[in-house]
Amino acid sequence: MSQTLLLFGAGGQVGWELQRSLALQGDIVPVDQAQVDLRDEQAIAACIEQVRPQAIVNAAAYTAVDQAESEPDLSEAVNARAPAVMAEAARDLDIPLVHYSTDYVYDGQKTGPYAEDDATGPLSVYGRTKLAGDQAIIQSGCRYLILRTTWVYAARGHNFIKTILRLAAERDTLRIVADQVGAPTSAELIADITAIALRELRADRLSGGLYHCAAAGQTSWHGFAQYIVQTATELGRRLKLGPADIEPIPTHDYPVPAARPANSVLDCGRLQNDLHICLPDWRVHVARTLKELIQT
Repeated sequence: MSQTLLLFGAGGQVGWELQRSLALQGDIVPVDQAQVDLRDEQAIAACIEQVRPQAIVNAAAYTAVDQAESEPDLSEAVNARAPAVMAEAARDLDIPLVHYSTDYVYDGQKTGPYAEDDATGPLSVYGRTKLAGDQAIIQSGCRYLILRTTWVYAARGHNFIKTILRLAAERDTLRIVADQVGAPTSAELIADITAIALRELRADRLSGGLYHCAAAGQTSWHGFAQYIVQTATELGRRLKLGPADIEPIPTHDYPVPAARPANSVLDCGRLQNDLHICLPDWRVHVARTLKELIQT
């Protein structure tokens, strides 16, 4: 009997990769915002009732971090209430729900990587609404898998890599924040880990729960930008500046509406131990993505 997986947020960076990585596990029903408005709780419930899937994967989120400061109700609807509806439906159907969280649920003041049981303390509307979504899922009583990740990018969509490539082709110098650290994590890696974890969860070899999911190692936004420029140049992209032309600046020199955590490094030991996997260094997938963007 064919298995059906209902995928919300199918058109996003992670959702697009999930359509590839989950293809061997069943028939994917991809849903995007044009098909189901995630502000409409009844529409979400009706979609799930119509499809009656064997698993729900929610890759949808309101991710406009700065804009969320002026649109808290919209952020709350998509990031908190929509996952709550999905969790209730998953509980009633006795099926697993996979959901994605963010480093923005932490205040970034810890020294060293954040573990799953560390205290949360979001600094922004985006972080608070994402945390509310996590809590709603946990409290629902459904079988769930929450993957908390950080600094997501892909060859598709809008992200830091594409912004740096564009700016480096236009400008002679750049000023990039150097006192925020994290691990750039590709949508491809997140999707591949999701496929492994969901397979194990559905086979009762994994009990589910909250896991940190990010590439290994760490860097600053400044270091990330330098690596992008250096690697892109080596791959043949003509740019106006080199890594040395990127000036490191403190966060307070780049004011934005939403505060960011200074430390977004996540301890992924639990994920690696439970899934018996080894997470690659962040540079591995950044280089792959740059090659895809530049040489295809």
